[in-house]
Amino acid sequence: MNSRNEIFQTLRDALVELFELESERITLEANLYQDLEIDSIDAVDLIDHIKRQTGKKIAAEEFKTVRTVGDVVEAVYRLTNTETA
Repeated sequence: MNSRNEIFQTLRDALVELFELESERITLEANLYQDLEIDSIDAVDLIDHIKRQTGKKIAAEEFKTVRTVGDVVEAVYRLTNTETA
């Protein structure tokens, strides 16, 4: 999961699996809370899922600034590419 596209694909699959969302609704611009109706407990589940997929933990403080699917992709991209560099 090194490219933004790979991260997006994995994240989309996770959102479909975890929250039973239609994959068409999941775009980089989709707002997690308004468009996809994810609540704070769902966000914790998503963070945990990302941790299992990447082997790296996203700080909850960093996730507080995330609003869109694209924001999550960017956060995971930074996490997976800065610590491996």
